[in-house]
Amino acid sequence: MTDGHPNPYPLVLTPILYRKPWGGDRLATFGKAVNPGELIGESWELADLGSTSASGAGGGAAVSLVAQGPLAGETVHAAMDLWGDDLLPAHRRTAEGGFPLLIKFLDARQNLSVQVHPSEAYARAHPPAKLKTECWFIVEHEPGAVIYKGFKPGVTLPEFERALRTDAALTVEMLDAVPAVVGECHNLPSGTLHALGAGVLIAEVQTPSDTTFRTFDWGRTGRELHIEEALECISVGPTPKAVDMRRNPPDGGVLRTEFFSVWRASASDENDLPVGHGAGCFALTVLGGQGSLFSDDGDFAPVDLVKGRTVLVPGLIAGGASIVGAENSRVECLIASLPT
Repeated sequence: MTDGHPNPYPLVLTPILYRKPWGGDRLATFGKAVNPGELIGESWELADLGSTSASGAGGGAAVSLVAQGPLAGETVHAAMDLWGDDLLPAHRRTAEGGFPLLIKFLDARQNLSVQVHPSEAYARAHPPAKLKTECWFIVEHEPGAVIYKGFKPGVTLPEFERALRTDAALTVEMLDAVPAVVGECHNLPSGTLHALGAGVLIAEVQTPSDTTFRTFDWGRTGRELHIEEALECISVGPTPKAVDMRRNPPDGGVLRTEFFSVWRASASDENDLPVGHGAGCFALTVLGGQGSLFSDDGDFAPVDLVKGRTVLVPGLIAGGASIVGAENSRVECLIASLPT
C-alpha cells in the first residue's frame, strides 16, 4: 500500500456484452452471462472509450470495470490515473488519455457485415473517425467456415464500386474467402475490407476505435450502410498472411503491428511459463482450460485463470508474471502487449 492506495496488482475485468443481429449464445461457454438463444455478438473484455459509434456500440461510453481486489467497481481508466506509469506510461495512452487497446470476443452465428475501418487519410480529414487496426485469433469454428479479408487478386476498386452500386451481393465474390483455422491469427490493418464468416468465434485485439463503415449486410435490414465513406477508405493491396500461433513462441508465431503485439501462451500443471517477457503492461485473455497467473517474486497474489477471463497486468509487475495450468489441466491464453 502506497500513500493509502493499493499497490499495482493484476486487474480482472468485467465484460461488457452487446447484442447483435448476427450474434449467438456460444459466449456462455466462456463464462459470459448469455441466455440460451440470446443474440450476443460481442463481449468487450478490455475497453476504455469515452464514446462509441451510434451504429456500433450505441454511441455511449464503454469503459471496463475492475471485478476483484481493492479497486473492485472502479474503472480501468481510474486505475491508470491512480497508478500512472506503474500501470502504463503516459505517452502510451491515446490522445484522449485512454487505454490504447480494445479486446473482445466475437461470436458470429451469421456473417458479419462486409466492412472497412478508416484509412489514415480519412481519419485525419474526418475527426472523430479513428483508425481501427485489428487482429482475429480463431478460437472455434464450424466445419467449412471462412473469414473474408481483402480482395481476390486482380480485383480493382472501380470494379468493386460498380458492383456495389448495382448489386451489392455480387461484391462478396470479389472478396478473398480464407478458411478458418483454430490457432491462426489474422492481421487486418485499417482500410482492409473484411467480414467475419458465419460459425466463427474469435478473440480480437484492436486499436481503441468503434468507427466502422458497412458496404453490405447480407440482406439484413434496419442497419445503416456507409458506401461513400467506405469507398474513401478501402485499400486494394494484398493482406498480411495469417500467423500460426498453435505453439508457444519461439516455435509459434507472434503477430506484430505498429500498435500492439499478440501471441499465444499455453502451460500445463508441470511447467511454469513466463508471460511478461519484460515488455511492460500486457493483457491476458484465457481461451481455454484453467490455471493461475502468479508472481515469480511475490509481488502480487495469484490470480485464477478461467476460460473467458481477461486480466490486465500493470507494467510494474508484468516482467515477473508467469502462468501454470491447474492440476491435470492446461491453460491457454492470448497475450496482447504494447510496443516497447
